[in-house]
Amino acid sequence: MRKTELLIPAGSLDVLKTAVIYGADAVYLGGEAFGLRAKAKNFTNEEIKEGIAFAHAHGVKVYITANILAHNEDLSGVEAYFNELKEIRPDALIISDPGVFAIAKRVIPDMELHISTQANNTNYGTYLFWHELGAKRVVSARELSLKEIREIRDHIPEDMEIESFIHGAMCISYSGRCLLSNYFTGRDANQGACTHPCRWKYSVVEETRPGEYMPVYENERGTFIFNSKDLCMIEHVPEMIEAGIDSFKIEGRMKTALYVATVARTYRKAINDYLESPEKYRANMEWYKEEIGKCTYREFTTGFYFGKPDSDTQIYDNNTYVKNYVYLGTVEEKDARGFARIEQKNKFSVGETIEIMKPDGRNISVLVKAMYTEEGEPVDSAPHPKQVLYLNLGGEAEKYDILRKKEE
Repeated sequence: MRKTELLIPAGSLDVLKTAVIYGADAVYLGGEAFGLRAKAKNFTNEEIKEGIAFAHAHGVKVYITANILAHNEDLSGVEAYFNELKEIRPDALIISDPGVFAIAKRVIPDMELHISTQANNTNYGTYLFWHELGAKRVVSARELSLKEIREIRDHIPEDMEIESFIHGAMCISYSGRCLLSNYFTGRDANQGACTHPCRWKYSVVEETRPGEYMPVYENERGTFIFNSKDLCMIEHVPEMIEAGIDSFKIEGRMKTALYVATVARTYRKAINDYLESPEKYRANMEWYKEEIGKCTYREFTTGFYFGKPDSDTQIYDNNTYVKNYVYLGTVEEKDARGFARIEQKNKFSVGETIEIMKPDGRNISVLVKAMYTEEGEPVDSAPHPKQVLYLNLGGEAEKYDILRKKEE
């Protein structure tokens, strides 16, 4: 059986550390240029160095995205950037553009190169093409079925790796080749500046009645006609492994530490349970499903893995976020009193019961007994995010624990 890697997104240094602690085998992140998440809180070179050092100390790999579709004016900058990464030494680069790939081969000839899903990797001929050029791994297009991925596995060399998405947001456009953002705002999705117009609200205008907007009501939040459901394959880990996939990729470089911790921990346990015993995996299914529902998500779908969506699994329908739990903060350290230091992310109060999310899978309900500002002043509530607080949680919280509460 092939070794299965769990690959987790990191939009910041703090989230990278969360991913590592909560079960990632590898993390992927973007630098300050040439990645497809320009609006994410991307990493400076110094942060990349610190992130790599932290990850490697825990036996975790780090991959850097450089997966824009490059224009002429990008190429000199790409070369300069790769010369910087040559000294930083990530474990691999994720690339979609052949010109960028050629620069990487020339500037960092010993660097492991992965081909992004943006390169439309839909057949084994494409995999063989990239393998002959020196790519170690190709990320499958999201439009592939598990049957097609198994066929690819059967036609490519044993040492070539397949990476496939197992969880996260889906795009309405083929392999993410979307023009809506560029058309509406001038910000190009394929240059890393997508404004996600597929999530906006729309009304219908009939040609002979300009200015007359006709909403199409689906629920009280409005209509999102391009908005897809989120991919979730937590119930199909065995099929993903049996298809010959080497790396299970989670989408979400713009997501919170709570999202990253939740999906990393849940899929880590599901994979480990299945490899230990298929019966254990099946027995714990309700726990996986309950846990995966504790981060913000849209309704779930299995995407294209079992064929093209039909009327029962249609992913292009009206769909809004489900938010069951709120992220309160991550424990940074404990002081001499045993109080947990956090940077507050959402409001909560003394006397509330919150949940401590442990990396090992435990969830501990605790009462917020007291909270203090950094100056030592007691406060009863924390209505304003981003302040530093010390919490008396009865000594239950440890460094890197995630704090959350059920949405009211």
